[in-house]
Amino acid sequence: MDNIGIIISITLMYATPLILAALGGIISELSGITNIGIEGMMVIGAFAGAAVGYFSGNPWIGLLCAAGAGGLLALMHAIACVKFNANQIISGVALNLIGLGLSLFLSRIFFDGATQTLPVPSKLPKISLGGGISLDSTVIIALCLVVFVWFYLYRMRGGLRLRAIGEHPAAADTLGINVYLFRYLAVIVSGLLAGMGGAAMSLAVVSSFTPIVISGHGYIALAAVIFGRWNPVGSSLACILFGFAQALVVILGGGEIAIPSQILAMLPYILTIAVLMLLKGKTAAPRASGVPYIKGSR
Repeated sequence: MDNIGIIISITLMYATPLILAALGGIISELSGITNIGIEGMMVIGAFAGAAVGYFSGNPWIGLLCAAGAGGLLALMHAIACVKFNANQIISGVALNLIGLGLSLFLSRIFFDGATQTLPVPSKLPKISLGGGISLDSTVIIALCLVVFVWFYLYRMRGGLRLRAIGEHPAAADTLGINVYLFRYLAVIVSGLLAGMGGAAMSLAVVSSFTPIVISGHGYIALAAVIFGRWNPVGSSLACILFGFAQALVVILGGGEIAIPSQILAMLPYILTIAVLMLLKGKTAAPRASGVPYIKGSR
């Protein structure tokens, strides 16, 4: 029973950063803005969370600052794509490079030339449920956000308007919905959530920022968005599946079966590619996703 509890704990621990980032990706895409810069927002969030957590000694302040850092990076994406109608893919790629580069630059400034932060004095607290199950507090936060985001998107007026913008912004505009405002807010919220996802890695899973602490998790989160068909619940289940793959890496890596560590490290990414291959032609993004909106156009 304890072994099952340990597997559940590890699975949810690694799934949580993905869930937070995937929720951000969903909100942005449903507004019509493709955000592949989730990776960079997670990286800057991971650095901000670890750095502020180290200097303040409070991981909760670090988590809030991580969200703010991700939100600021997302604001750059929103300005480029909403105001200036820039290519959303190119802007996202640029943010991924900026997120990593800026994190390393700031790390060298604040930590005497090191490319990683010093360990935070205390990680985010865990909640013990018995039976070997011990959940990070970020797991609870992420699961609550899944429920809230689903309720907002499918049961509240603002969410229905957001989805309408992602399908047909011109029609939404004629009904008096401020397309630009909704898109700005959606992209910024996606950055806030991605930043929290990065901090969930550097403040809960590990205790510091390193250049490889995210290492593709933003891209896996985007794959989960597609796997879950832009639905918060479906995408979260996909994140749990990917988290389980990571849990297998941890468990098999410490087991008696001799499996090369390089092969184990590839497992989550192989699973991501396999899932996307199986879903070929079975998913459809919001119709206006990735398409700049110019007022008065159809």
